[in-house]
Amino acid sequence: MTDKLQDDHSRSFGHVPVMGRQAVDALAPVDGGVYVDATMGGGGYSRMILGRAGCTVYGFDRDPVAIERAQAWSGAYAGRMVLAPHPFDRLEEVLRELGVEAVDGIVFDLGVSSVQLDEAERGFSFAKDGPLNMRMDSSTDQSAEDLVNHASEKDLADILYIYGEEKKSRAIARAIVREREKAPITRTLQLAEIIAGAVGPRGKEKIHPATRAFQAIRIFINDELGQLVRGLIAAEAMLKPAARLVVVTFHSLEDRIVKRFLTMRAGKQGGGSRHMPLPDEGDAPTFTLLYGKAVDADDEEVSANPRARSARLRAGIRTTAPAQPADEEFLSRIGLPRPTFSPALKSWS
Repeated sequence: MTDKLQDDHSRSFGHVPVMGRQAVDALAPVDGGVYVDATMGGGGYSRMILGRAGCTVYGFDRDPVAIERAQAWSGAYAGRMVLAPHPFDRLEEVLRELGVEAVDGIVFDLGVSSVQLDEAERGFSFAKDGPLNMRMDSSTDQSAEDLVNHASEKDLADILYIYGEEKKSRAIARAIVREREKAPITRTLQLAEIIAGAVGPRGKEKIHPATRAFQAIRIFINDELGQLVRGLIAAEAMLKPAARLVVVTFHSLEDRIVKRFLTMRAGKQGGGSRHMPLPDEGDAPTFTLLYGKAVDADDEEVSANPRARSARLRAGIRTTAPAQPADEEFLSRIGLPRPTFSPALKSWS
């Protein structure tokens, strides 16, 4: 199918994903292939893959709303779209239970979906008033409201700084604690207003003052970075030789993890550093890099969809080498934050 027809195929269902064309080009689906859309969301990637080739797609999503909505359109693909209502870090386990031993490609589109942002009651958006939730599924016991109203000022500041790279994390944490002493913080716009007041003008930055703080809380609540690492490890185990791994990120911490994963697994660690020392030689590379550096969205897409400005795509091609272990040394080098929080936060969370 041509790129234009492929885009029309996705638009006909009302959803065109960020960097969809670039991601599907990198995945290069073929007739008879088996692919995984690890973050199905609104189904944009899945439908573009199915429109490109006569293949089968397994769509993973931990969000029950995404799965429920997919049931309405997946039947149109005559059994080629298989829904998997699970988080993507379980993809190896779930696929093997379904009788799938290896796949031809896996694509990840990380972060919160446009569907989740558009639904105010999910509590992901700082632009729409809703309950302060941010949970992607029911397996997450604590909500953003729980965190904001119970975590210590220091733990809040650390979460905002580590997971959101928010330079004004201490000021925001102080403001949150001060306001929650007056009354519980229960609404998204209430929290966004508190954050904006603590942050002040962002100068030339185009993002909303609450962007980084909301990202940080969401990432922490849903263990998104831990899930990403586990998902990449599972993907390595399930990809057959010459299969492709494609990842689109919207957050620098996610991109850093994906970059280091592919770089290390391709045996291209460079000169090393005190933050990422060189490993011992011996393991054969499990990936070759499809691109020398990250691919950004083009100007046309950024103009049409401002969310695309932070999107970065990385991809690798699986070699014949067996999957490598994910030991403590690997976890220390991949860039997964492993902060130490107070015992009070641990007991609460």
